[in-house]
Amino acid sequence: MLTPASEAPAPAAPPRAPVPRRSFRAALIKQVTLWHWVSSGITLGGMILFTATGITLNHASQITADPVVQIREATAPAPVVAAMQHRPDEQDGRRPLSAAVASWLASEFGSAGDGTGEWSPDELYVSLPRPGGDAWVTIDRASGLAHFEETSRGFIAYVNDLHKGRNTGQGWSIYIDVLAVACLVFTFTGLILLAIHSPKRRTTWPIVAFSLVAPFLVLLLFVHS
Repeated sequence: MLTPASEAPAPAAPPRAPVPRRSFRAALIKQVTLWHWVSSGITLGGMILFTATGITLNHASQITADPVVQIREATAPAPVVAAMQHRPDEQDGRRPLSAAVASWLASEFGSAGDGTGEWSPDELYVSLPRPGGDAWVTIDRASGLAHFEETSRGFIAYVNDLHKGRNTGQGWSIYIDVLAVACLVFTFTGLILLAIHSPKRRTTWPIVAFSLVAPFLVLLLFVHS
């Protein structure tokens, strides 16, 4: 007895091809490449800044600028003057600024330095260093008359001080540390990628070896103690 076409069994589906498992090498290359390009993006701005200022620092004696000096005077309000009154038992020397004095300096002159000052019976001296220049202020403790002087040495001096981390504050110091770690990640992931592709590139290891010994060769041949 013939089976109707509508009742004929459906053809079996062809067996599915096994999905090849990703090799460890492929996974390593993908992960290292990811870390390499992410770290390159993180370090781009900082590397441009620090390489450019490396050149300007190396030729600092050839790059001159005329310092610009600004002088300003102001009078501290009565609460600040009261906070600076001299006491008979007070010792001269470096001491912390009171909150009132530090707050007024920051609002009037843009900074309270490191929060300390040199105290004498008649005067308070506060150093206000900054990248690319220096500043200071003296305040008469009796009258509150403040004399402020700022010296700016120009844009090149400013970015050179950024390179050195001179008078840049805690935030910039943290940024330099983060940038340095990201540069290490960028460098070592690049080295891993070089090692992975080195069988196809014969010049890889000679170039790497030269980059490692080049600083020592320059020191040995051209730098004398």
